[in-house]
Amino acid sequence: MNTLALSQSSSAPLISRLTATRAMLGRVPQSVFSLLFRVSVAAVFFKSGLVKIQSWETTLGLFRDEYALPLLPTNVAAYLGTTAELVCPVLIVLGLFARFGAAALFGMTMVIQFLVYPENWAEHLMWASLLGFIISRGPGTLSLDAVIAHRLFGRA
Repeated sequence: MNTLALSQSSSAPLISRLTATRAMLGRVPQSVFSLLFRVSVAAVFFKSGLVKIQSWETTLGLFRDEYALPLLPTNVAAYLGTTAELVCPVLIVLGLFARFGAAALFGMTMVIQFLVYPENWAEHLMWASLLGFIISRGPGTLSLDAVIAHRLFGRA
């Protein structure tokens, strides 16, 4: 028996399964992935904000000693950063002004990357990628932005 014919016939079920799986995944709406991306990146920042408000003195110490951001007084940077970490993730998850919230956190990510922890570039790249997707594509149809647009303009 021809070994080429045998290997082709034995790989046919695998190729068929892979093709079916690819087709099935292609039917998952982008809005589902948008929601997953929004929740994933929002959780990181929101959790960080919660940690900061649990011990404000520690937070001020971090901003003063470890983060040492130029141009802003320590207490102003701490308030702005913590507020952004608590408010923007909520906006992103709800899909309400999600592009604005994502842009703010993208800016924060760039500050963290270039001024605070440049060695953590892989983690920051992941955050920036998810935030960049939200900025460029919007929050998707599973969002308050889409509901509002539909009610105001008759479209999602």
